[in-house]
Amino acid sequence: MLHEITRFSFPTTIVFGAGAICSLPDCLQETGIKKPLLVTDGGLLKTDAFTKVEAVLRQANQSFSLFSGVHPNPIEENVEKAGKQFREDGCDGVIGLGGGSAIDVAKAIPVRVAYEGPLVRFEAQAGGYKLITGPLAPMLAIPTTAGTGSEVGRASVITIPELGRKIIIFSPHLMPKRAIEDPELTVGLPPHLTASTGMDAFTHCLESLTAPVFHPICDAVALGGLDLVINYLERAVRNGQDIEARGYMLIAASMGAISFQKDLGAAHSLAHPLSTDFGMQHGLANAVCLPAVMRFNREAAAKDYAKVAALFGINTHGMAEIEASDRAVEAVVNLNQRIGIPSRLRDCNIPEASLEALAGKAFEDSCHKTNPRSCTREDLLRLYQESW
Repeated sequence: MLHEITRFSFPTTIVFGAGAICSLPDCLQETGIKKPLLVTDGGLLKTDAFTKVEAVLRQANQSFSLFSGVHPNPIEENVEKAGKQFREDGCDGVIGLGGGSAIDVAKAIPVRVAYEGPLVRFEAQAGGYKLITGPLAPMLAIPTTAGTGSEVGRASVITIPELGRKIIIFSPHLMPKRAIEDPELTVGLPPHLTASTGMDAFTHCLESLTAPVFHPICDAVALGGLDLVINYLERAVRNGQDIEARGYMLIAASMGAISFQKDLGAAHSLAHPLSTDFGMQHGLANAVCLPAVMRFNREAAAKDYAKVAALFGINTHGMAEIEASDRAVEAVVNLNQRIGIPSRLRDCNIPEASLEALAGKAFEDSCHKTNPRSCTREDLLRLYQESW
């Protein structure tokens, strides 16, 4: 199955399968892009994934411009510089190639070139999505990691240094016109990044499942994504050449992004400041904080956590939901250990003295507002302390 290239929409049109990158010229033609700005980060330029994408474009005699200045936790300056290059080089569309950072920048560029003013104008939490009326330049996404699912999402997360935090730019107009998910482009991802990005997908699915918003379709998608991560993440970490595992992790990441239109939870509120202030990889921050958040939610989310325990293969028949909830937490801790995720924030060079300030920023983050158990600033501080 994974060696047959297939297309499906939910609602983004996804071209999936080993070798799917060969469809890039067709996708450009279908979306009316004659000269794309290819957006990536400097590190990816040295990889086989970039070489394959560049070769496909060259072989098709496809004109394109290259922007490779994406920061690991993308900042407003990245979007400004890329937008300037888009205009100067006469581009009419964007290709985002890489992990969530590159794709988030690529999704923000059409907003930048269509509208004046600082990006903070478009912050979703402040109602900025109402300003994005479209149409925008078309954008294609090619993920090289299986984590954020940004390739099928309608949001872009960008750090605004002057504010000292990330903002979310949100609009259906930001959704990529095509997502090309080729597991062969992810085989070069090292084990530690495979683990971190994979746990990002897991956290997306889990927090969307437990968000107290009625959306049974997203709940089903989230459970399906969790099942895929549980079955394939460890395989992908242990053997990066496992195309089946890599492929299903790409699908799991997309399912996480589809499901979290319900919203997320406290783990993400804790993770965002860790990335902004200390450059901690987002999926890693989620993974390290998740066990403490799950313990905090053990009663409020017991029904959903019991389902997760069953996905881990735990026999929950006749077991009280609260006991199954505790077993789910243990299973996540064990999964983290097996794939090499550090167990404490201190092991990730986060100073204990920073936790107080981090808690204030986490409380400002909107994700905890849809946590299954409401959070105060003091709750978030205690979760940091438990994770430290």
